[in-house]
Amino acid sequence: MQTEADEQGRTFREAWIAGVNKHYPGEPKSSYVTPWEETPEWERQAAAAVCSQVRTFVEISAGNTAKLTREQKGRFVALCWIVQIHKHIDNPKPSYVADWGDLPEWQRETDADIFEHIENDA
Repeated sequence: MQTEADEQGRTFREAWIAGVNKHYPGEPKSSYVTPWEETPEWERQAAAAVCSQVRTFVEISAGNTAKLTREQKGRFVALCWIVQIHKHIDNPKPSYVADWGDLPEWQRETDADIFEHIENDA
């Protein structure tokens, strides 16, 4: 039986993979497009948590997240993800916790796509 957390994690992961396939220049690393079933447990937990945070944000805003820019939406996803990295990895690489302006363009676009996917699904 699929739990709500599993469903949310899958939603996040599917949006991530779609964004990577759309925005990544060239051939993405295999770890970027690993299917849900092969995704490490910590990453599944992180994906579910961020999806839940975005859904809650959309719900408590009464739909007003539609007024946010793509950048604002992407920044929200990126910040939520950074917190999850700190939760699950003791000494993460700097690139894992990079601020918005330091992320590559493909990742910023993917994060915005993730927010919009979850927003439309909520």
